[in-house]
Amino acid sequence: MTEAPEQPLERAVCVYCASSRTAHPEYRAAARRLGEVLAGEGVGIVYGGGAAGSMGALADGALSKGGRVVGILPRFMADLEWGHKGLSDLQLVEDLRTRKHMMLTLSQAAIALPGGSGTLEELMEAITWKRLGLHGHPIVLVNVRGFFDPLIALLERCIAERFMDQRHRAMWTVVGSADAVVEAIRKAPPWGPDARRFALV
Repeated sequence: MTEAPEQPLERAVCVYCASSRTAHPEYRAAARRLGEVLAGEGVGIVYGGGAAGSMGALADGALSKGGRVVGILPRFMADLEWGHKGLSDLQLVEDLRTRKHMMLTLSQAAIALPGGSGTLEELMEAITWKRLGLHGHPIVLVNVRGFFDPLIALLERCIAERFMDQRHRAMWTVVGSADAVVEAIRKAPPWGPDARRFALV
């Protein structure tokens, strides 16, 4: 375990995913495949540091291919022994807010796999920060089993009802599998602080 660095890691993405042990096995398989793909491309992973569910599968997949995996884990979760013990680095932080901030700060893109309330909170915060021009990271949703279809429909409703601008649709990309993630990141449109000009609709 180390002290938290302040600068982004070289060629790293943050991944939001679940710790559920009982979700459909296809979700864990997709997480493991994503870890393998990212490691194969020489891309490091920053994630929540857990050992269970999609979190553990993601880390195990990357580590099996020699990838670098950095976990960001709140101390209370470490006390509960929820942390993955085989990571390249496990950084302990005081709270969930710090965890979320570090995951984005240390990376150059954000990837969301299916998950529960914590995963969705992380994803929506990343979208909100991007809308406000606080980061320009590509955001990729891996739509395994059509999981994100209702969320995508809700975001489209937000745009249709003028709670968001049409241009906000460019903040995220939806892909059907882990194998499409790296290309989606490469093709993501640029996004800068000038996005604040249309943050208010």
